This record gives sequence, structure tokens and C-alpha cells, in this order.
Amino acid sequence: MALTKVQIDKIKDTVRESLKNKFSTYEPETNAMPFHYRLLGRDRLALFSFIHSLNTTFGTSIFEPVAETLASARFAIAQKQFIVGDTITEQAQTEIQQIINEISIGKTPDKVKEIERIRKVVASGKTNKLKTVKVDLFVKNNNGTVYFFDLKTAKPNISNFKDFKRTLLEWIAIYLFQHPDADVHSYIAIPYNPYEPKPYQRWTLQGMLDLKNELKVAEEFWDFLGGDGAYLELLNCFETVGIELRPEIDAYFSKFK
Repeated sequence: MALTKVQIDKIKDTVRESLKNKFSTYEPETNAMPFHYRLLGRDRLALFSFIHSLNTTFGTSIFEPVAETLASARFAIAQKQFIVGDTITEQAQTEIQQIINEISIGKTPDKVKEIERIRKVVASGKTNKLKTVKVDLFVKNNNGTVYFFDLKTAKPNISNFKDFKRTLLEWIAIYLFQHPDADVHSYIAIPYNPYEPKPYQRWTLQGMLDLKNELKVAEEFWDFLGGDGAYLELLNCFETVGIELRPEIDAYFSKFK
């Protein structure tokens, strides 16, 4: 078993409390949809609206704390919403822009080489203060290797890939400015594969990301954090909580019939 009983109980508590909190604060959309109501029923539309609303908060309210719980047993440090810092050199910023320019015109991304390019210039030139987004999950193993994860929706917007790439590289540069010899990595994490049982359509991310060294999807992500089998055990946790709360869920949506 990849997960300990303590982890399983904590994960179930996280999922349970998040869902209960959502029920206590959720207000269905008020848009009048008379044809839809009559065709499908108000309860089904309320459920659809609830799922859509839940999806927008799944990352911060469930996936991030669950990921932190999983990683805490296998890594020396695991922290969600980690502030990587705010200092970067102009040379590092120039190098990051050059990397993105090269990729934009067809050069194959190579994260290992990109990190070393940044490392060479990370202490060169004037320093600037840069406000970057928080790291969704920061983990550090017992050997000192650092991993940054940016959790995204199952189908991230293609138009934002360049911004995703820039964020991943900026985290590296900011961290290396503070720890120039660190072994550091940054990834986009996709919590689940919406195309199952077919493979995740990685080609949609190809071109801007180094798929081997910048992307972890579903089992790859969760098993990396919690060990082999963690993903399947995690799904079991969600199913158990869902069965437990089924009467409450049914009662809640019966109000909309």
C-alpha cells in the first residue's frame, strides 16, 4: 500500500470538508433557462451548475492539499502555495526570453539545457524585483533536489502555454539566484487524464514544453508524490467519501425538483 492510514484519513477529511463547505456556500446560477428546466429538470441543471462551480475550486481546495499530504511522507519538505522569491537578474530574464523566442520559431524544448543556460547567467547583471505566481506545490527530497509544480486543469488553454513556460523558467531563475548550485526542476501537473482510457493528448502541449522533463499527468504526478499505486488509492479515497456523502448530496439536490 502506497499510502499510510494517516494519509488516507487526512485525504478523506480534506475531500469531505471541501465538499461540505461547497454545499454550505453554493448558490445555483439564477439565469432563467425555461426550456432546459422543462426538458432536463431543475435538479439536474443545479447539479450540472454545481459541478462546474466545483471544478473551478478543485485545484486549491482539494488537489493542492491532497498533493501536500501525499508528498509529506516521501519528501523532506512538502508545501503548497510556496513563495519562491522575487529577485531575478536582467541577464537571467534576457536568457529566458531568448529560450522562449527560440522555441516559438521551432526549436525543440530541452529543459535540462535550458536550466543550465539560466544557471550560467543567474548571478550576472542588475537585479530586478519580479512578482511571480506562487508555486502550487514545492517538494524537496532528502538529497536536496527541488521540484516545483504548477497544477493546471485537465485541458489547459493552448493560448497560455507560453506564459506557463515563462513561469516555469522564472521559478528556476529566482531559486537559483538564492541557491546557485541547487538541483531544481519545474513541472506542469495535470491531475487526471480526461481522455481515459486513451492516452493523454500530449501533442497539445508539444512545441513549448519539454514533455519528458516538464509535464506529469495523472498517475505520473500522484505516484511521483506518493509512491507506486498512490493514484489508484487516491481514487478509492474519493469514491469512499462520495458513497458516504451520497444521502446528503441527494438530499441537497432534491430541493431543486
